[in-house]
Formats: sequence, structure tokens, C-alpha cells
Amino acid sequence: MAKKKKRSAEKKQKRQAKQHVPVTKKLKIREGGPAKVMSSHEVFEGPLFRVMRDEIEEPTGKKVMRDVIRHNGSVVILALDDRKSRKDPLVLIERQFRHAAQHYLYEVPAGKVDDGEDHLEAAKRELREETGYSAGKWTKLLRYFASPGFLGEWMQVFLAEDLTAGEAAPEEDESFELQFVPLSELLKLTDEGKIRDGKTLIAVMYYARMLRKKRKK
Repeated sequence: MAKKKKRSAEKKQKRQAKQHVPVTKKLKIREGGPAKVMSSHEVFEGPLFRVMRDEIEEPTGKKVMRDVIRHNGSVVILALDDRKSRKDPLVLIERQFRHAAQHYLYEVPAGKVDDGEDHLEAAKRELREETGYSAGKWTKLLRYFASPGFLGEWMQVFLAEDLTAGEAAPEEDESFELQFVPLSELLKLTDEGKIRDGKTLIAVMYYARMLRKKRKK
């Protein structure tokens, strides 16, 4: 009986040891080296991206195969008109049908970076081409990886202010409905689960947090 209790206690300790996750008050940011690429070959090339099949040795020493979409990167533009209200500015929003999602989505303007193109210049070009607007003031906000499990693309978010209307020149396969929406309405729609585009959620919520910080000062 004593031996059974001892084995049971040992099993319990092992389970607890496996489940233990340390708690830290401050996230420790540690930069790691890249994986060692053992072999790499292209399995698909399209007009926007390439798909590579890589055999790698990860920093942990584990050897795995990864299919990775390689892309030049994208810019995201949070274009604001705050002439009527600085507390609740209007945000320029596009409504467009996304075949991959099989839905109409509400999105902030965005687009790809061309080979050798500066990200700010790409943002200015994309805003002008898609919406016709240009901005007198540009601020770099944050950048992020949209889906790093298989997508190498990272996206840079810019804030565009002091807007001036002009003539749009979208590409042949692009079709947008444009509208200005109050920031408060976008946050309400986000809470209701009606804004489903990732870049729009990130840009709008990040900016709303910035506004809250400014008001506390």
C-alpha cells in the first residue's frame, strides 16, 4: 500500500513538473539566431509571391521541412481626417470583396512594396492609387508579421494625416467602396465582431491606445 502511494505521489509530481510554466512580470526579449538552411527550392512562383520548400535546422537543433511564402512585404495606411474632431477622427475605410475569405471586408488601405521601394514611398503610392488621397503628415507606427507560421511577409503600419483629395488610379483587379467612419464606430464594430480584417484591427486598436495615452498626460 505504501509503495502504491509513493508511486502515485511520484506520478503527480511529474505531471506538475510538466505543467509548470514560470510567471514573469516583465517579458524577457531574447534575440535568437536564424535557422540554418540545409536546402531550399522554389515550388511555386506567382505575380505577388513565391513558395519555397526549405529543409532547416532550427536554433534548437531540430531538423524540419518548412513551406514558406516569400513576399516583399506590405504597407498599411491608417488615414485620418480629424478636422471636425481630434477626439473622434474619421478613418478612411475600403469595402471590398476578398475571394480567399469569401466575404466583403472593411479594411484600411494597404498594398505591396515593390522591389527596392522604400516603405514610406510605397505607403504614399498605395494611398494615392487606391483612394486618390495624399497626406501632408506621415508617422511610422508599428510593424508585425501577419501569419509567421508559413508567411514571411511583414507589414508596416503608417498613420496618414492632413489629407487632400485627388483622383484614384486602382489596378484593374481592384474595386473599392470608400467611406469615412468615426473611430468610435470602428471600435464599436470591432467589439461586435464585424471588423474581421487583421491589419485593420491592429492599426485601429493601436491608434486608439495611442489616443488614450495622450489624454492621460
